[in-house]
Amino acid sequence: MWSVLGNPRFRPLFAAQVVALVGTGLLTVALGLLAYDLAGTDAGVVLGLALAIKMIAYVVVAPVMSAAAHRVPRRTLMVSADAVRAAVALALPFVDQVWQIYVLIAVLQSASATFTPAFQAVIPTVLPDERDYTRALSLSRLAYDLESVLSPALAAAALLVTSYHSLFVGTIAGFLGSGLLVWRGLARRADAPAPVDGSGDAPNRRDRVTAGARLMLADPVLRGLLWLNGVVASGTAVVLVATVTIVRDELGGGETAVALALACFGAGSMVTALALPRLLDRVHDVRPVMLVGAAAVSAVLALVAAGFAAGGGWAVLATGWAVLGAATSAISTPSGRVLRDRTAEADRPLVFAAQFSLSHACFLVTYPLAGVLASTPVAAPATAAVLATLTAAAAARTWPRTVAEPVPV
Repeated sequence: MWSVLGNPRFRPLFAAQVVALVGTGLLTVALGLLAYDLAGTDAGVVLGLALAIKMIAYVVVAPVMSAAAHRVPRRTLMVSADAVRAAVALALPFVDQVWQIYVLIAVLQSASATFTPAFQAVIPTVLPDERDYTRALSLSRLAYDLESVLSPALAAAALLVTSYHSLFVGTIAGFLGSGLLVWRGLARRADAPAPVDGSGDAPNRRDRVTAGARLMLADPVLRGLLWLNGVVASGTAVVLVATVTIVRDELGGGETAVALALACFGAGSMVTALALPRLLDRVHDVRPVMLVGAAAVSAVLALVAAGFAAGGGWAVLATGWAVLGAATSAISTPSGRVLRDRTAEADRPLVFAAQFSLSHACFLVTYPLAGVLASTPVAAPATAAVLATLTAAAAARTWPRTVAEPVPV
């Protein structure tokens, strides 16, 4: 898997992803603690609404920017987005009102919604070989896991000697480092707008905004992937929103314990990401892998709810979060390969933006719901288990066992 880092174009891009996500992970911990300081026991509601605003930015901004910025050089686009994110992170430590969190998160996540789809769409171009791209997806998953493992661990260590406000410094450094690495990694010849001569080349900007979604909805495999996004959202929302309330109010833990609980989720995800490349070399059909992951998410959420109902504590939380991380990673990691295999190169920027937008639309339901239910450790995972089961069943029914060629739009 690590051999793909020998590619001189991919290596700095992967490094950019790592440092940006480590910074984002520090931001996640700091934001949860900031919300707790400002709102106390209502921190779950504040964090749930903040994350819902993040999802609104992702849903609205990603396809619009993909359509509007298709003539902007990719390097310029991504570096500018990193600069905006660093500026917002610089302002967050000075927040003293809840509404200020909402405004700054909206700006920061709009920049992320510009950066991430552009980054995802450029990787298949850098790594056209399927084996290399599969390994790059696993490395990308590991980078996301660093947000859940390394960042909380760093945060836990930092919180032993300083306040959580210093975590925002790490966030700023992560975004600035990402921008520098992207600038170096994409050579001038690659610093070009995405091609627009495929079916995604709609006659006007409004058509381009919806072109990626239309491509996905026309393909039964990609429709199945859309349903699987709901499974991931169900499990992830409980972890990201309810952890701070469960740990602080139910289990009596402190700030460091919150960071370590989040790290359990990332550790489970990392194990799956490391194992998948070899598995997918032998099993080229990703459908059963992703559906097994979906079934596992549903089962684990139900078991966690039952465990808390029976009076379980840290063991239930740590084990449940770790297995949830592994199961959601089994869905998320191969999704990029599904998108690449089912789309033409000219359509990929629009389709990756549509997947980014539509997958995060699921969180518009699960984040606020988890925030409202966060004060009840049984209700949050139990409700998420129901949602995960319904969306997993829809995915299994929609995604056919025998796959035809992609349907052109």
